[in-house]
Amino acid sequence: MKKQQLYRYTGGSGQLYGLRRLRLQEGSATGCVVIEAVTAGGIQADILPDTGLDIGAVRYKGKNVCYLSKNGYDSPANFSACDGEFPHSFPGGLLYTCGLRSTGQPCTDGGEFHPLHGRIHGKQADRLGAYIEGDNMIVRGTLREAAIFGHALEVRRRITLPIWGSKIIIEDEIENINPSPEEFAVLYHVNYGYPLLSETARLILPEGRETKARTAYAEEGLGKALEFSAPIDGEDEQVYFHKLNEGCAVLENKEAGMAAALRWSLDSLPVLIQWKCMRSGDYALGLEPANNYILGRAGERENGTLQTLSAFGTVKTRLEIEFSDI
Repeated sequence: MKKQQLYRYTGGSGQLYGLRRLRLQEGSATGCVVIEAVTAGGIQADILPDTGLDIGAVRYKGKNVCYLSKNGYDSPANFSACDGEFPHSFPGGLLYTCGLRSTGQPCTDGGEFHPLHGRIHGKQADRLGAYIEGDNMIVRGTLREAAIFGHALEVRRRITLPIWGSKIIIEDEIENINPSPEEFAVLYHVNYGYPLLSETARLILPEGRETKARTAYAEEGLGKALEFSAPIDGEDEQVYFHKLNEGCAVLENKEAGMAAALRWSLDSLPVLIQWKCMRSGDYALGLEPANNYILGRAGERENGTLQTLSAFGTVKTRLEIEFSDI
């Protein structure tokens, strides 16, 4: 029905959509804010301004679509840059942003330690806004990763959810606010989980792709990279790098009756990394548009793939995740 008809059936917009701020009162994320967005098109999403303005649990028409780890929601107080701590705090969620100066392998570069997948997720957003404008819900905020006598990178993020749709749009403007160039890396860890992900799901990528495996074990499964099994106890993860001519990847599951289409700005995020984890209890598919190959800051420089932002330079990225019935 058109919205004019829908309003005839309702006593208020809260029956159709809503946007509200909540504060958690239990667990390791006690005190953290959750911005809950519910659209008339079936999306219910937790947006997390205290942890990178990332996106946690998401449901589509009442069904979970993302991977949520054993850890649950984290707090900035629990985020640690120490080597080996990432598995103890990684929450999963629909979106976990990695960077901004290193992603992938932890490493030491120029005497500075860079943790697994960087520090930006552990930053809290300021200049925060959550409001409805026209037919869109908008959540926006600013994140900063900086050091005295060192780097200063700022992310201005805008998350848009069309009220009448089932789409989430993430737009970032990353700026080097220093008078000297700064090397940077960014990766958007989009995590799908059960029941959207199961042995009846399949991943659809554009024709003409070039795919490389990260490890020998991943190489063994290269022919089935786009297929999925039931959970396997103790199964190792497999990681693939896709070079595409179009920024689009669709996960569809006819048995579950739904699909998720991920689209992104290929000019600023030329690499799609696929994390396939069929391990029981950690059953997940990560689709990760990035500007790097998760080698860590030192490894990317050696590989010739560490990008640089000029003094006061800016780069824009865009992701769109849309859910649908099939």
